[in-house]
Amino acid sequence: MSQVKQIAQYGQSIWIDTIQTSFIESGELQSLISDDGVVGLTSNPAIFEKAIAKTNEYDARLKAAGTQDPEAAFVSVAVDDIQAACAKLLPVYAQTNGLDGWVSLEVSPTLAHDTDNTVKEALALHAAIDRPNAMIKVPGTEAGISAFEQLTAAGISVNVTLLFSVERYAKIAAAYIRGLETRLAQGESIEHIASVASFFISRVDAKIDSALPEGHPLAGQLGIANAKVAYGHYQNLFNSPQWQRLAASGARPQRLLWASTGTKNPALPQSYYVDALIGPDTVNTVPPATLDAYRSEGQPANRLENGLADAHEMLAALSSLDIDLSDVTNTLESEGVAQFETAYANLIQAVRDKLGAL
Repeated sequence: MSQVKQIAQYGQSIWIDTIQTSFIESGELQSLISDDGVVGLTSNPAIFEKAIAKTNEYDARLKAAGTQDPEAAFVSVAVDDIQAACAKLLPVYAQTNGLDGWVSLEVSPTLAHDTDNTVKEALALHAAIDRPNAMIKVPGTEAGISAFEQLTAAGISVNVTLLFSVERYAKIAAAYIRGLETRLAQGESIEHIASVASFFISRVDAKIDSALPEGHPLAGQLGIANAKVAYGHYQNLFNSPQWQRLAASGARPQRLLWASTGTKNPALPQSYYVDALIGPDTVNTVPPATLDAYRSEGQPANRLENGLADAHEMLAALSSLDIDLSDVTNTLESEGVAQFETAYANLIQAVRDKLGAL
């Protein structure tokens, strides 16, 4: 059995972080589902920009979109890809009773600080895709907290992205519960709603390691410790009496999804973050290169539930090194939004260039 496929026996779902028309149509996605047990897919503007700008796979559909508005043309072809991926993963969605089989499409990163328009665009994208296993990606900014709560109350399954701090994750998890409670109070079903909280890992290490003395033993450890503390909060919250009341009405826990699990430090094996964070009731959205490496490097085992006390101690030790974790995570969020905005601008420019050439 594939090393990747073995991860499932520890309760973790592996999703792939990529999308492209040929990836879906060539059978490559289906092979990952069959051979490696991949059970979901996430996309982002940078992935779409690479696919559209560097291939001609989208040219005919961009031309057929019948618009010179690059954003509208992009949404048209993106929805096509998301629908096609949803079709490939629909059997997984059915077999897992809606636990997995999800495909994510992101709202425009330019709306990261705009609650009302995030909700408006998320509803429009969800309606355009019109598939039961489509998730809409919303950034976990302060504005995103309210947007996420409103979308949950409206019955939309959401992938909350760009989470770096345990404190922000706790707010997102609480918003999920409030959204479900609102929907239930309105007499609406909550059984079909799913959500993941995308908690970023390697970016935390990259930022903190650059501030540590050379050779410090905490190097490469804080991203994992931060994730373990978040997981401890998840376990407490989704085993609480408040949650059990919702679960009795069919609610699903919002799983933590480990994002940014490709290594940025060349001294670390590519399997480093995947191996460290395997544990029950979680998701890891893995870049293709990391997944490829895991087949030969991976050593699957449940490590997520080990060392929670040590993780708290590691995070506490940062203050003695004059490193403020809140400052680090706030900076990472700001940089993440800016990077996503740049990627989106590059994507729209690539579509604009294609439309001009066509």
